[in-house]
Amino acid sequence: MRCPYCQHYDSKVLDTSHDSHGGIRRRRECFKCGQRFSTYERPILATPLIIKQDGTREEFDREKLARGIRISCAKRPVSATDIERLIGQVEAQLQKMGKAEVSSRVVGDLVINGLKEMDQIAYIRYAIVYLGLDDLHALRKEIDHLLES
Repeated sequence: MRCPYCQHYDSKVLDTSHDSHGGIRRRRECFKCGQRFSTYERPILATPLIIKQDGTREEFDREKLARGIRISCAKRPVSATDIERLIGQVEAQLQKMGKAEVSSRVVGDLVINGLKEMDQIAYIRYAIVYLGLDDLHALRKEIDHLLES
């Protein structure tokens, strides 16, 4: 592993921990400059192609998903850890399906269900775009539905 500070190729592992998604976090120290840094390893599993509404297909893009979730959670008391956890859960669910292709609606449904549990304002923000809530009556209906449950 290359040191991010001096670019030296040799470092030693000080600590290793595992997360619930099969990833490994390693705390390292560079032999040359002595700086410490962390690395994260996760298994590369095949994610399905995403079938968009217009019928086109594209690779699953973890960063694109993260951008959408971060926008909906902007200025909300949602930690970066919670956002990363949701992204990891969505990606893991897609991989567990074992399908070569999945509709973008499946991805959206997984995200919206996760946001509903995490932060209701972030959920509404995401729902405005995802569910196409384009007028105040539709938005109010969704908020009323949220308040009932």
